[in-house]
Amino acid sequence: MPSTFPPTLSFRAQTVIEAATFTNDSVKGKVVLLDFWTTWCQYCHQEEGLVEQVNKEFADKGLIVLAIDVAESKKTVKKYLEQHPRASRVVLTEDTNLAAMYQANVYPIYVVIDREGNISGEQRGAAGERALRHLLATAQSNRKQIKRTTSVVVHTYSGAV
Repeated sequence: MPSTFPPTLSFRAQTVIEAATFTNDSVKGKVVLLDFWTTWCQYCHQEEGLVEQVNKEFADKGLIVLAIDVAESKKTVKKYLEQHPRASRVVLTEDTNLAAMYQANVYPIYVVIDREGNISGEQRGAAGERALRHLLATAQSNRKQIKRTTSVVVHTYSGAV
């Protein structure tokens, strides 16, 4: 079934720690989760463990997580990462065109790109484990790789998203 979202535009992203570069061509054949976040966003911080869990669980099945910090300095992000290490590949706004392309202005934002390079889903705001896994499942025609789950939502929020 074809995607109802437009294909992704041409992008590039360089990670902070490894200085690895990702482009449309380099991720072809992989599922990509773009996680737009900031160090000051409480909802981003609350879902960070979930994103890391999904990254660990599905990295060997072709998932690439690019955690794009939006509009903060390298110094601020590195200081944050010293206190909150991440296995996901962290990218700064200055090292990518993705934040502008996906109009990242509320956080977190999750965008899933399927193996053919098309946007298969987008979520603006935190919604817990079930929602994130469902979003990832939209990229899969073969549910064996990254499957939809009915597990209990592990994060609860007192405020509106």
